[in-house]
Amino acid sequence: MNKGGYQSGLGRLAKQIVLQYILALVGFFIAFFVAFVLAAQIYYSIAWQEDSFIYQLVQVVKEFFPLFIAAPILVGWVVITFFFISKSLRYVNEVVAAAKQLSNQKEEPIVLSSAMKEVQDELNLVREQANHNAAVAKEAEQRKNDLIVYLAHDLKTPLTSVIGYLTLLRDEGQISPELREKYLSIALEKAERLEDLINEFFEITRFNLSGITLEYSQCNLTRLLEQLTYEFQPMLLEKGLQCVLEIAPNTMIRCDVDKLQRVFDNLLRNAVNYSFANDVITIRARQENNWIHIKFINHGNTIPQEKLARIFEQFYRLDAARSSQSGGAGLGLAIAKEIVELHRGAITAASENETVEFEVTLPLL
Repeated sequence: MNKGGYQSGLGRLAKQIVLQYILALVGFFIAFFVAFVLAAQIYYSIAWQEDSFIYQLVQVVKEFFPLFIAAPILVGWVVITFFFISKSLRYVNEVVAAAKQLSNQKEEPIVLSSAMKEVQDELNLVREQANHNAAVAKEAEQRKNDLIVYLAHDLKTPLTSVIGYLTLLRDEGQISPELREKYLSIALEKAERLEDLINEFFEITRFNLSGITLEYSQCNLTRLLEQLTYEFQPMLLEKGLQCVLEIAPNTMIRCDVDKLQRVFDNLLRNAVNYSFANDVITIRARQENNWIHIKFINHGNTIPQEKLARIFEQFYRLDAARSSQSGGAGLGLAIAKEIVELHRGAITAASENETVEFEVTLPLL
């Protein structure tokens, strides 16, 4: 339960106290009136002697009747008001003391009086959620720090190779064209890997320091996905993969084209990286009412359910031991989820029987 639920519990308790206060005042006035009527009937049913003390007292009461009526009413009102103010202050003190326990990491639950059980339960849930969020944030921060350490370590390997092969090219004067071409190719490959690692550093920084805003425009989803599959042909050919696109011609949506392309690029890249070689990747889009469902389906190792439940978390990676070839910062799917949800859509993942499926659901025009 959130903060709103906690406030609603206090609101209900306050209304209950006010109602009890009003009923206590009404009950007091009724009791006072009944007692006054009974006292008058008893007085008039008895033949009093003029020298009787009670008779003389009643005469004094008659003479100062307004005072004798107002005084007990005032006293009763003060006593009842004081009682309920004290009662409210006791509850406030309990809430203040309980609020200090919200940041307590210990397992002991917050215990309030029986009248505040609802508030007690809500405060315990608030503390539980706060502790859970703190643990998740700490874990995400630790994963980020680990990734930065891994990336920093990985930067050394391609950088050392680039420097080494460039030094060979500089120092060896009688090098053959074939060997020169080989050294240059290796140096270029390592430099490209170095660029990928540096981009991952920037990805982490961008995700932490800036939010994502959308710039909407009308988009031909069919052409966007066709272009995506065309651009991935070199990567697909490396693993002997084929990408099959199933979508109706000229399917139109309204979206931020650059951001959505980033989502699809990430999903297709993951499908390629984690797919069995010499297989087929399917991108299937179907329209249902005012929604479009886009599925990325590949065949690879089945993802366990416990990993599927966390696959969209920041800095979470399927392979705990980073692969220098396919390993990323663990931000791609987290950013994809944020982009899709900003489009008022949803993204889900499923995996069974060596089939992995990511589905993006988006509103149409």
